[in-house]
This record gives sequence, structure tokens and C-alpha cells, in this order.
Amino acid sequence: MAAQKATGIRRLVAEVAAKEAALRQRQDELEMQLVAAPALNWHAAAEKVRYLLTLFATTPAAQDPRRQKLIAAALDDLTRLSADTPDEP
Repeated sequence: MAAQKATGIRRLVAEVAAKEAALRQRQDELEMQLVAAPALNWHAAAEKVRYLLTLFATTPAAQDPRRQKLIAAALDDLTRLSADTPDEP
């Protein structure tokens, strides 16, 4: 029974590691695309900022409740203002 449990845990750890590696690769690809060219409109610029704020929100520096509120407010602003702006270059 203990051997089965250990095998199950090893499989889960390997699965999580593989998914993390795939996620890192997808993030790298996304970031290369975001950096490749300037945003053509406010919506594209807002998406870049939204991505960066979301990344920053996961860092220790962003864990302060005041910063969390500021991040949430900024993301809300981006969503609201993007909805009010035409999606043209």
C-alpha cells in the first residue's frame, strides 16, 4: 500500500512538473509576441498592461493589501475603458 501511494505521488509530481514546463513555454511565447511589435490600439495596449499587472500581483511585493486594491482598481479601469473605446488602430 505504501509503495502504491509513493508511486502515485511520484506520478503526480512528474505531471505537475510537466504542466509547469509547458506553462512556462507558453508564457515565453506570449511574452515574445507581446514584445514583438507595439500595440496597434488601446485594447492591445490594455491587454499587455493587464498581463503585466497579473504577473506582478503574484509577486511578494504585490501582496500588500493596498497594492492588491490598486492592482484590482487598475484592472477594473482597463476593462471599463477598453469597453468604451473603439477597437480600431
